[in-house]
Amino acid sequence: MEFKTISDAQACEADILVVGLSRHPENTKGWNDFSARFNGKLEDWTKQDLSFDKNALVTYPALSGSIPRVLFVGLEDRKKLSEDDVRSAFALVGKELAKKKFKHAAVYLDSFQNEGVSVEDAAYLAAEGIAMGAYRFDDYKTSSNEADAAIEALTFLTEENPEEVEASAFIGHVFGESVNEARTLVNMPGNLLTATTLADYAEELGESYGFETEILGKAEMEELGMGAILAVNQGSVEEPRLIVLKYKATEGFENPLALVGKGITFDTGGYSLKPKDGIVGMKGDMGGAAAVLGAMKIIGELQPEQNVIAVIASTDNMVSGNAFKPDDVITSLSGKTIEILNTDAEGRLVLADSVTYAKQLGAAKIIDVATLTGGVIVALGNDKTGALTNDEAFFESFLEAAQETGEFVWRLPLTESDKKRIRKSDVADLNNSPGRDGHMIFGGGFVGEFAEETPWIHLDIAGTSHAAAAHDLGPKGGTGAMVRTLAMMVERMAEQQ
Repeated sequence: MEFKTISDAQACEADILVVGLSRHPENTKGWNDFSARFNGKLEDWTKQDLSFDKNALVTYPALSGSIPRVLFVGLEDRKKLSEDDVRSAFALVGKELAKKKFKHAAVYLDSFQNEGVSVEDAAYLAAEGIAMGAYRFDDYKTSSNEADAAIEALTFLTEENPEEVEASAFIGHVFGESVNEARTLVNMPGNLLTATTLADYAEELGESYGFETEILGKAEMEELGMGAILAVNQGSVEEPRLIVLKYKATEGFENPLALVGKGITFDTGGYSLKPKDGIVGMKGDMGGAAAVLGAMKIIGELQPEQNVIAVIASTDNMVSGNAFKPDDVITSLSGKTIEILNTDAEGRLVLADSVTYAKQLGAAKIIDVATLTGGVIVALGNDKTGALTNDEAFFESFLEAAQETGEFVWRLPLTESDKKRIRKSDVADLNNSPGRDGHMIFGGGFVGEFAEETPWIHLDIAGTSHAAAAHDLGPKGGTGAMVRTLAMMVERMAEQQ
């Protein structure tokens, strides 16, 4: 997307001008010059026809100037606007621009600014929100209508420093488009997005940004002893892949942060078979992998001064004569043995070997992200990501990143009693399913057994990775949950170096 900043509103050309409409709009910087476009009629329109209600969209023709129409966005009280409010407003604008096939929009930035949201912030949120709102998944219908036109340019009307405004907009656009790529991966069906296909995508990403890339196949996993991943893959005709991307910000590759993603491209539940209603949608069980890859795209674009390792274990979980079974005992890469009580608790198994491998690669801190349990939805609903941690300071820093991106994260407790239940087995070191009560805690806590003393955060995005209906920031389907927060965490760690 092309970005431009201009201070002379009358000289600006675009398909449409986007304006935030709050109560007492006359207090907005530059409002008198803006209202001149309407030959004195704007004051009457704001009293009678236009809506101040939050996120109300109304398009009016401009009666003068070089921009033919204006899209008013209701903001209620501009003084009370948060960054989340502005992001949501621009996402709705993105939907409208895509729907009407506008390719070039101008944004009256001062109409979205207040004491808490600077003009630079507004430019960032405009580019991020519009990109996310305009997203559409290219489906596989042979009779699909013409695709929505891509928005090609944003022009910002402001007297602020053009370089700073445009730099902020560029970063916001990178964040938004990276979320969209993760959404597309989640939306792809399991017969088209296999472990091999996901590995190919990661390899292309690595080539684009100069990441050091390692793709392990089944033979390499067998040689290393990745018994947990291999057990999940036993029933499949598709080979598994372990995907590793290294972003080296420093020569010595000191203190890398590991981002570990669950990449189950389709989950039947194995012999602990999912019911017919629960199995639909399991193409999205690689949402954690998508989140990690989306974050790596942002990292590749912005080049923060923080070393990062991405580790993704990818396979499907199928039923066959070769599939692993309840009562099996397997040996993980760490050497720890695991009693299988539930083959549908497979995500924690692939994460176990992935976390161990990340540690072997030198990870100083670990964040794993996965569509892990239905229990997190029971506990927190579909709009909150559940978290566990073994390091208070690490988690507090992560929570600040999540608050900055507007992604809601809630921490659950992981007690010694919980750990004892995970370790309770007559035949192995661990069991993979202690019970349905506290399911999210047991699922994440199992992964924590392999993180051991390494500072670690677990993110369960089973609820937030997929939207059952269209929402402010995008359409039904994959949401790209945690892409922005993972990348923001890396940015914050880089700033603290």
